[in-house]
Formats: sequence, C-alpha cells, structure tokens
Amino acid sequence: MDTGNIRLFSLNASRAFGEQVAKHLAMTLSEHEEREFEDGEHKARSLVNVRGKDVFVLQSLYSGPSQSVNDKLCRLLFFLGCLKDASAARVTAIIPYLAYARKDRKSQPRDPVTTRYVAALLEAVGTDRVVTLDVHNLAAFQNAFRCSTDHLEANKLFVNYFAALAKGEEKPTVVSPDVGGMKRVEQFRQALSRVLRRDIPVAFMEKARGKGVLSIGRLVGDVVNSTAIIIDDLISTGGTLLGAAKACKEQGAKRVYAAASHGVFVGKANQVLAAPEMEKVIVTDTIPPFRVKPELVGNKLVILSAAELFAEAIKRIHEGGSVVELLAI
Repeated sequence: MDTGNIRLFSLNASRAFGEQVAKHLAMTLSEHEEREFEDGEHKARSLVNVRGKDVFVLQSLYSGPSQSVNDKLCRLLFFLGCLKDASAARVTAIIPYLAYARKDRKSQPRDPVTTRYVAALLEAVGTDRVVTLDVHNLAAFQNAFRCSTDHLEANKLFVNYFAALAKGEEKPTVVSPDVGGMKRVEQFRQALSRVLRRDIPVAFMEKARGKGVLSIGRLVGDVVNSTAIIIDDLISTGGTLLGAAKACKEQGAKRVYAAASHGVFVGKANQVLAAPEMEKVIVTDTIPPFRVKPELVGNKLVILSAAELFAEAIKRIHEGGSVVELLAI
C-alpha cells in the first residue's frame, strides 16, 4: 500500500491497539499531541501535515481506568474536528467499540435514542466515515448515520477458532442467548458449517428484559452430548451468558464455550468467568481485559486480535477496495 497520502492516528487511550493496526499496515502511527489542563480541559492536535491527506483516527470508546467513555468520546470529537480544520481531504473514525450502541431505540416513554445522538455528534465535527465492529443492532447503526459507515464482523475470527476446536468434536451446537440474537448466531452457524462441511444445529434461550430486570426462560433446542457454543455481541456483567451456560449443562451439554466480540466485563463478570459451567470465553481485543483477574486471562479467557481485520479495512477503504469481500468466509 502506498502510504504517502495516508495518515493514521491513535489517541493515547487506544495506542496499544493502534500500534498493532499500524504494524499490520507496515507503517507507523502519525505523531500527535494530547495536553491536559489544570481545570480538567484538554486538547489534541496533529504534529504532522494532514492537508489533502486521507486520515484515519482510532479510538475505542469504553470506560477505562483513567478516562470515562464520555472523556474518550469528547477527545475523539475534538481531534476529528481539528483535522478537518487542518484541511484533511477525508477523515475516518475507526471505533473498535462504539459507545452507546445498545441504546438504539425507545424502550420506555421519553427514552433517549443515544445511538443517533452519537452519530449526530460525529457528523457535526465533519467525520466523513465511521468504521466499527459488531454493533448491538446493525440496522439501528446504519440508519443513525448519514455519513458513510463500515460494519466489521468478528465472525471469521471465531469461526477459525472453533473450527480448529471442533475437528475432533462429533456434535457442536451453536446457541443464541436470546431470540433477538438469532440472526447473528445463524450467520456464525452457517459459516462454521461450511468450514467443517457438516450441518451444525442451533438452539436459543428464551429471555425477556424490562426496566433493567432480566428474566431467563427455557432452552429451546437439543444440546445433549454436544459442545455448546454461545455467541453474542458483547459481555457486560455476564449474567445472560451464565444463565445460558447453566441451561446448556442442565440439558446435557458436555462442554460450554462462549464467544463475544466485546468483553466489557463489569459487575460480577469475574465470577461468571470463573464459573465451572464455562469452559472458556473468547473475545476480541477491542476492549483490553483490565477488569478481569489476571489468573483468568489465558486460563478461562481467550483474546483474539482484531487489529489485522481493522488494518485490512483501512487499506481497502484507502485504495477503494471492497470491505464486504473482506468479511466473506
């Protein structure tokens, strides 16, 4: 790839991930400055010329040890805006984990639709394109933005992992933790079936949520003597995941694995990871596992890197290639 007309930035909070993306592109991150002021305000600016350049800015929007999700969102917005003011030809926001993507509809009277508000903020500072990974509701994400968007999927990463695992397994079963996730699960099931060259059965959990209260019902489908693979977009407290894992074990599953694109891991998530019902939990590195106990990382938690996926997406966007073809399995 010709890197003469491209600039790749990563804000400090996501620098480790950004460096991995840059490595896959055989380039270095463009230099920038972030300054903190005594009153809590801050600024960020490019230290290189971006006039007429194709600029990509990476920032994953999750609450971390030193910056809240709102801190990170604000810093990203200001930096994107200053790049447009510096006459960048195109500015693309690379957001591995997109904040507020779960608040995509009104579930109660006078509820906010925060996904749409975040989209409006990104557009207001002149963002030309937004790239993210496995949002909670793809239709809501696509409809929230007027600028161009690209939605990446971790499916290929998970299919490769479980295909290697399932070579000696007679009966894997793919499980959705709720009915709403069936489309995501079906895409994974079909891809895994193609790779293994055999039809993989599917099951799902009945689940309902109202005013923050979760109720988990029965498991629909046959998991007897199978390796159950629970697929979801993210893991927060892990309550849904553990409920599904327990149901699978009670219904005769030999082992239970879980895979989710984003590991948020708040609340009692460490207890969920340590639960005997769970063989392993597989996530990507869009959010580093800083809330997970060190003894669980590597033992119960498997982290797959999404850096190469984002690097290839950046390359294709810059060169006018197909991002859709990148996701094919």
